[in-house]
Amino acid sequence: MSKADRTRTARERLAAERVADAARVRRTRLLLVVAGVVAAAAVVAVVVAVVAGQKGGNGGGGADAVTYSGPSAPVGREADGSVTMAKTGVSKPVLEVFEDFQCPACKALEASLGGTMRKLAADGKVKLVYRPFHLFQQEPLSGNSERGANAALCVPADKWLSYHDTLYKRQPEEGDKGFSPDELVKWGHQLGVGDANFEPCVRGMQKKSQVDQMTTYALDTRHVQGTPTMFLNGRKLEVNSEDGLTKAVEQAAGK
Repeated sequence: MSKADRTRTARERLAAERVADAARVRRTRLLLVVAGVVAAAAVVAVVVAVVAGQKGGNGGGGADAVTYSGPSAPVGREADGSVTMAKTGVSKPVLEVFEDFQCPACKALEASLGGTMRKLAADGKVKLVYRPFHLFQQEPLSGNSERGANAALCVPADKWLSYHDTLYKRQPEEGDKGFSPDELVKWGHQLGVGDANFEPCVRGMQKKSQVDQMTTYALDTRHVQGTPTMFLNGRKLEVNSEDGLTKAVEQAAGK
């Protein structure tokens, strides 16, 4: 082999090695990019899981029912769908609460004064009457409101307080669709509702006509303009503290 041939072969071998080195570099870079994408995807998956878990704790399909264990008086359901809480023989003063389970202000009222209302009833100082109805008329608020009110009427009186509190605890965010039939049925079963007609009542909206009647009563007969609205012995009551509510009830009782 001549010197020229040997030189040409060396150049060709060097060129081949450079091509191979460049290919290895490209493969290494590609592997690094793929690894980065996989790692990013894993981080996103973790974040999504955490967020979903947080949402499940506040409402939605992953949230559980809550059980009420505070002060109470005997609970009964009236023919018009309203729910009463009063000790035997206590018929006045009467504290009525008109509410919509999709209403954030109702949820706030329940959080601030609900316990005081129930304690006053448990102490025999007032007859407490809950009057849920369907206020919101635009979707998705309207559907949430109507499904919540219907389900509340499907629940037997002895489970009503816990179910009532669950609806507020798991209230959908405004603008979100919530109170799905699956959720509403699940919460009832978790609270021990054993009535075989409960699930068909919820899924079939069997209490819708009664919800409509209660809504007409609230808006047209009692002229309720928003929720929550409270009446004490038939007169609109506006209080924002436990002390204010207690004093108003005592005054209505003549004390």
